[in-house]
Amino acid sequence: MFKAVLTMNFISNIIYDIKNDLGGHFMERKILKFLEHWKDEEDRKPLVVYGSKQVGKTYTVLKFGEEEYKNVVYIDTDNYESFVQDIKKEKTMDGMINLFMSYTNEEIVKNETLVIIDNVNNVDIVNSIKTFGKFKNDYHIILITSLKTNLSKFKGVELQFKSMLPMDFEEYLTALGKTDLIDFIRVSFKNNTKMPFHSVAMEYFNNYIITGGMPEAVSLSLTDNNLLLIHSALDKIMDSYKKEMAQQDNLIDITRCYEVYDSTPLQLQKANKKFQYGLIKDGGRSKEYESALNFLHNNGFIYKSYKLNDVKSPLSASKDKDNFKVYLNDTGILYKKMHLNRAKFDNDLNTKAILYENSIASSLISCGYSLQYYQSEGKASIDFVIQTRAGNIIPIEFVPYNKTKSKSLAVFMDKYKIKDAIRVTQDNFCLKKGIRYVPVYATFCFSEMM
Repeated sequence: MFKAVLTMNFISNIIYDIKNDLGGHFMERKILKFLEHWKDEEDRKPLVVYGSKQVGKTYTVLKFGEEEYKNVVYIDTDNYESFVQDIKKEKTMDGMINLFMSYTNEEIVKNETLVIIDNVNNVDIVNSIKTFGKFKNDYHIILITSLKTNLSKFKGVELQFKSMLPMDFEEYLTALGKTDLIDFIRVSFKNNTKMPFHSVAMEYFNNYIITGGMPEAVSLSLTDNNLLLIHSALDKIMDSYKKEMAQQDNLIDITRCYEVYDSTPLQLQKANKKFQYGLIKDGGRSKEYESALNFLHNNGFIYKSYKLNDVKSPLSASKDKDNFKVYLNDTGILYKKMHLNRAKFDNDLNTKAILYENSIASSLISCGYSLQYYQSEGKASIDFVIQTRAGNIIPIEFVPYNKTKSKSLAVFMDKYKIKDAIRVTQDNFCLKKGIRYVPVYATFCFSEMM
């Protein structure tokens, strides 16, 4: 009993320290429901939680453990140089459990203890943990890693995987305690009816766009909304990103990752947002930057949206991999990298449209969709084209205030016999000529179409 209490005190201290970094706020994340389901699964396997630095992986998993288990055993591999070599020597589950207890001096009880191994980048650790996925057992193990490219090394039927992204607008509203507003948005989305607090939702959404979805930045916005402090936190996050980029073996690719990442705001500010290598540097070529782009995309620092050569199921078969747009994974970071202030954001409609479009891309990723866009040989273009699990293809056109509605959507629907389409705007919900109009703040509801 003493060891269990000691363990929970130790974990509580870690959570307390992280919570202090978050200004004392607990950020309730959607992944918690997944973790609760995972805990109760009969055929549960070790779980790998992956996502970019600073999205809240460690804090959320620790908080889950504190609330759902009698005790938590936490091993940060960054603090134990010998851990990799020691776990490689153990070939049985019992041997590894004894190793975890020896490292932490804490007890592990079946079905009552959550084992968390953090900052997992070494494949030898994962290969050892796979033993727990080969046989049915009552041990609960979660591995945490920040580089998605690790998954190509970690793959195996002995493991389960779950991604974690920056907070979406629904999670942001939850952090603000505005759950009633979420309910109104979801009801309006479901029924295509006016949302009675539309202007209120837009105001909160604009604040979210500026802050972004990184928990530390959100926490600072809740405390005193000091943009200087928020930007300082975002600078720290971008520094951690660059440290992640620096883990590549090829030194040239490290520099090229920095160049691609820094060029993204310029790419999005063009009228034609197709990614252009010449904006990175004069004479830039695809062959030079292919590896860097893939690293950034595969690890979630940026999101690629591919042009479609055709519109048929599955959409993935029609991607033109040489033509794509690039979005950043967080609007707060984009806002910071565009060197904006609130007056510029509020008064420059083109600037606001760039951030809104980036937010739509992020929402689609959070909802589980891949990103594609359509552009005909003429000027007709559709900002996003998604496909649901049921196979339905849905075009999504973003229409900012400063743009008139184009005929592209109607032409697209007629050409490809599409029945369902969405226009994302800054106006309220409505239905016109068979097209759903959805406010930009409600794109988190797109998960309901999945």
